[in-house]
Amino acid sequence: MIKYVRSREGEYLLRDIVIILGLDYINLDKVRVVYSYGAKSKAIARIWAVPKIVLETFNLEPLYVIELVSERFSRLSNEDKIKVMIHEILHIPSKFSGGLRAHGKKVNSKEVNKLYKKYIELKEKRI
Repeated sequence: MIKYVRSREGEYLLRDIVIILGLDYINLDKVRVVYSYGAKSKAIARIWAVPKIVLETFNLEPLYVIELVSERFSRLSNEDKIKVMIHEILHIPSKFSGGLRAHGKKVNSKEVNKLYKKYIELKEKRI
C-alpha cells in the first residue's frame, strides 16, 4: 500500500523556484508536495490535479499535488531534484485553471534546462 507524507522541504523548494523564477500565476497555497512510499511507478515524480467535476461540485479553486516518489527522488543530486521540480511545475498551466499541460512544446527537457540555468543565475545573484 502506498503511503503519502507531506514534504515541507519539497514545498520549500517549490516556493523557492516559483518566487525566484517569477512564476506568479502559481498559487502556492493551492499546491502541496508529498513523498510517496511504496509506489510501484517508474516515475521519479508526478503531478496531480483535482478533477474539474470535483472542484465545481464542491465550489473549490484548482488544487495540485506534486508527488515525489521517495525511492527514486531521494537518490537524485540536488541539481536533478531542482530539474524534476521545475518539470512538474511546467505541467501547471499559466491560467492555473486546474488542468495539466501535456509533454510537448512547453513541458520538455529544453524548457527545464533553460529555467534551471535561469534559476541558478538568479539564485546566485541573491546570495
